[in-house]
Amino acid sequence: MTYKAEYIWIDGTEPTAKLRSKTKVLADGAEPPLWGFDGSSTNQATGHSSDLVLKPVFTCPDPIRGGDNVLVLCEVLHTDMTPHASNTRSPLAEVAERFADQDPWFGIEQEYTFFKEGRPLGFPLGGFPAPQGGYYCGVGADEVFGRDIVELHLDRCLAAGLKISGINAEVMPGQWEFQVGPGGPLEVGDHMWVARWLLYRTAEEFDVAATLDPKPVKGDWNGAGAHTNFSTKAMREGYDPIITACEALADNAMEHVKNYGHGIEDRLTGHHETAPWDKFSYGVSDRGASVRIPWQVEVDKKGYIEDRRPNANVDPYVVTRLMVDTCCTALEKAGQV
Repeated sequence: MTYKAEYIWIDGTEPTAKLRSKTKVLADGAEPPLWGFDGSSTNQATGHSSDLVLKPVFTCPDPIRGGDNVLVLCEVLHTDMTPHASNTRSPLAEVAERFADQDPWFGIEQEYTFFKEGRPLGFPLGGFPAPQGGYYCGVGADEVFGRDIVELHLDRCLAAGLKISGINAEVMPGQWEFQVGPGGPLEVGDHMWVARWLLYRTAEEFDVAATLDPKPVKGDWNGAGAHTNFSTKAMREGYDPIITACEALADNAMEHVKNYGHGIEDRLTGHHETAPWDKFSYGVSDRGASVRIPWQVEVDKKGYIEDRRPNANVDPYVVTRLMVDTCCTALEKAGQV
């Protein structure tokens, strides 16, 4: 007897990496082993030295094939077992281990847009729909597009055991969001990458493309982000560490912005619920700030912060690494751990 293991990895495409996958048939009871692939076909190697290694790091049930079949998320290694340059999970693992005592948690809000025949789902041929306003969390065939895909994706994420915590229709037609978390840095990153793969794979069955383009339609339309909620044990217990974390993000604002996804200047304009990409700010209940402190956090004097800057196409391993490194270093220096 056998089962199928779908090996999933992140390639070396620039400026935004893509997901790749292929199937390995394994004997029942066998653990998914190391495997290989042609890195010259994924922008990760040259033809004269093309072999790269897939190292399984996270396995979950395959909700598409069902049965005993599994999805296997992998890191990419060289044949000497060192991390490939495109492997952003490995440096996150080092930072997460260094600050594990602070118990950092994340929740990432993944926005995305459905496209069909070259235009967002719900956009009429050769024109535009009614201005945005009624689409956010909307209901009805005149305001919501793609719900059947979204519901199936949610069911599949739940069947896979992913930490998906909600879905909603977003501000632009054909635009949706799902949330992953709360969880630790590596866990949230692993679950997000698999949830993205399931989104693409599910939309494929409807002949629809799901895109993480941060500004899918120019003009007076909202972009697509990946708002990142963050806390440490100290932040969940007191307000002073929350301010320390915000100030640390201010001090490192440009380093974060340049790693928060390609095309960030197109989305972070100061309009459409964003702060300008080159001006950092934080505030309570302010969706026009770079970092929002939720109103109930100020009332309770403890909780979390929301970094509103990351693009929809951000690498979750990168944003979590940067936030842990920046905020936890500052909290450690302040003795707020």
